[in-house]
Amino acid sequence: MMAQVPHNLPAEPNRFVGRARDVAELSALVHEERVITLSGVGGIGKTRLALRVAARAMPGFPDGVWLVELARISRPALVVNELAEVLGVRDETPGRLLDGLRVRLRAARTLIVLDNCEHLVERCAELVAELIAECPGPAFLLTSREPLRIPGELVWRVPPLELPDDHHPDAESVLLFVERALAAGARGVPGSMDDVVRLCRALDGLPLALELAAARTSLLSPGRIADRIGDRFRLLTTGDRTAPARQRTLLATVEWSHDLLTPGERVLLRRLSVFAGLFDLELAERVCADGGILRGAELLDLLSALVDKSLVLHPGAAGRYRLLETIKQYAAERLEEAGEAAQLRDRHLRVICEELEQCYGADSLNRGMPWAAIKQAFTRGRSLLDDCRAAVDRAVESGQPVLGLRLASTALAIQAVRGDLGESVGWHERLLALDLSGMPPELVAVANGGLAYGLELGDELARAEELIVRAVEEQKRHPYTHWLGINYCVALTVFFRRGKSKEALAYLDELEAAATDHDDLFNLATVRIAQLNLALFQGRLRQAQRYGEEALAIARKTGHHWTLARALTHLGAVAEAAGDLETAMFHHASALPLLADMDNRIELARCHTKIARVAAGLRDFATAGEHVAAGLALSMQTGQRRGIVRALMALSALARAQDDIEGAVSAAAAATALREAIGQFGAPGRVQELLALARARLGEGRVALLWAQGMKQMPEEVAARALDRARSGAAAPGPAGSSALPGLRYDGLTGRERQVAGLLTRGMSNRAIALELVISPATVARHVANIMEKLGFDSRAQIAVWAAKHGMDAERT
Repeated sequence: MMAQVPHNLPAEPNRFVGRARDVAELSALVHEERVITLSGVGGIGKTRLALRVAARAMPGFPDGVWLVELARISRPALVVNELAEVLGVRDETPGRLLDGLRVRLRAARTLIVLDNCEHLVERCAELVAELIAECPGPAFLLTSREPLRIPGELVWRVPPLELPDDHHPDAESVLLFVERALAAGARGVPGSMDDVVRLCRALDGLPLALELAAARTSLLSPGRIADRIGDRFRLLTTGDRTAPARQRTLLATVEWSHDLLTPGERVLLRRLSVFAGLFDLELAERVCADGGILRGAELLDLLSALVDKSLVLHPGAAGRYRLLETIKQYAAERLEEAGEAAQLRDRHLRVICEELEQCYGADSLNRGMPWAAIKQAFTRGRSLLDDCRAAVDRAVESGQPVLGLRLASTALAIQAVRGDLGESVGWHERLLALDLSGMPPELVAVANGGLAYGLELGDELARAEELIVRAVEEQKRHPYTHWLGINYCVALTVFFRRGKSKEALAYLDELEAAATDHDDLFNLATVRIAQLNLALFQGRLRQAQRYGEEALAIARKTGHHWTLARALTHLGAVAEAAGDLETAMFHHASALPLLADMDNRIELARCHTKIARVAAGLRDFATAGEHVAAGLALSMQTGQRRGIVRALMALSALARAQDDIEGAVSAAAAATALREAIGQFGAPGRVQELLALARARLGEGRVALLWAQGMKQMPEEVAARALDRARSGAAAPGPAGSSALPGLRYDGLTGRERQVAGLLTRGMSNRAIALELVISPATVARHVANIMEKLGFDSRAQIAVWAAKHGMDAERT
């Protein structure tokens, strides 16, 4: 059975008609050519053809087929961001997304569909040319009204659908029109084929024009439509004679469809053009209704009418709508003509800002809300980021820094959890460059702190320090908010990284006092984690343990998975430092499902790597191999070179635990080379220790050769060999019966045993589990022994990892 190929292609909204030869030839060509551009006038069906070809070609691209929609992108600088978003690449360092894309695509056999490139053609050409030169794996299928004109590009001019003639009255254009007309509810179309043929010829076989006309057949016969379209063509031809014939055909069809709308439908259509992405009824009401010419109460009926007339699409994505790009451009022109563009874009800015603030308010860090509600709000906020871009653009060009900075600061909270702050830096810099006279100083301080956060991640520490000091000092003059606590946390990181421990500790004390006084649980948990890290660095393990337990207790009060996961992984680090590997495994395994549920793939990869390292120390080599492979794959998918370094170091530790000293040296060398490539120099102490051991065992010359080879090879190649060797040696010395998170074997466990397994993921003792389930500790011990027997395990840590992987937490069992 063929493995399922990952993809994000949408389901076809209706049956694909015609173009059988084009589909067949292009489906073969995408496996032979690196870059194919489907070129042609708007509305000729480039996107639909590309999606059909991509779906047909999917089996030949095992690493995925990915659609990147560029129509809603207004600035060339955002092309890389959109491609990275689709591919799941995260900003390892703000401004270095392209490096992550190279990592993601270097060895990936994948097909990328870049749709609607024409308004960004120069940037698309530069990007595609660079990626195909540096990454041998991916192929690109593009749609554009004009070619990229880069070396190696195959330009495929998309023709209109076949027109009917005496020999072929059932041509592709006729079949498409009839099918769409029947779907619109028309019944007399098959009996009006002469008029259908006349109409298809008048529309030049343009698919969009045919679909718009077919949507009207429930009210008008094909003959009446053909007559009206013909009149419009004559009028249009006397105007702009320089327009290409097919463009005049499409414009005429869109104008004809627009003229048949009611006044209210026309107003709504043009106002909907302000949305950058998908929108729902509530957003449409808040942005487009004005209580006068367009009332909110009638908006649903108007929107439904536009859907029926194929001017607005309703793809069934949780009640959300969108406009085709051709229709959107036409509607935006009508908005400008009506003199409403500035007013509607301002209203869009305000509504998107309020909506995002509402999402962030629901995602309060201190309320102890159920995680399902927090996650729903977070997901809602994430879905608005396309419109956030458009809103920030409006704030900048219209000089509205208050709304813009409110929006940018709120979006920062959503982007940070996903590990994606690069774009946020650009937003803050553009907005802070505006005239800020008369601005609320506390809002500017919050924005300076947000910018400092991104700059710290990008290693611009001097500038980050200047901004964060200014931000904290200004916010201290105003009533406390959690934003001050967050900026304190940024200040801690910046000053510790700059070696200014005295200043950092002063900020830590101030934050602890303020967070305690104002019951700011999120930032208080951060205080405890910072204190844990400091104690751990100083070797005070017992104190670090106490701080970690306090952080975990606070995190459980908030119910926020991000805070819980941070507390658990830090407790795991303390346990590992103390040599208590089973407890370390408990904590890391407990954090794993929390991070997976949040879709935080950067931290999820880090957690997998930690589990692998601990499992290697426990000599559970199969589990270690499985988790290091998972962490490495996630880091490569997200373009995180630091994550790849961590995975390589975990592979080195695993190889050393299996007494494969050569493999350990090779993996450490590859990690060192990659670390130096991203500007981190100097070998960690564990690498120096490994090299000393290797020289004693293998000799100076052999180690030098292994190190030189590892430094020169691609990290993926070294990792693949190390994983192969690790797996082949997984049955070597280790606990009897140890196994790598076996598959689903629920049948042998009773309901109570599943509950106990779920509670073990939280690192609970037998006594704590007994109190939770109101049974005796001896009964708990018996259940644990039974689980080990049934699953073939011999440690509580193995049960915890297995239970976490399969979602057997206490709430589900």
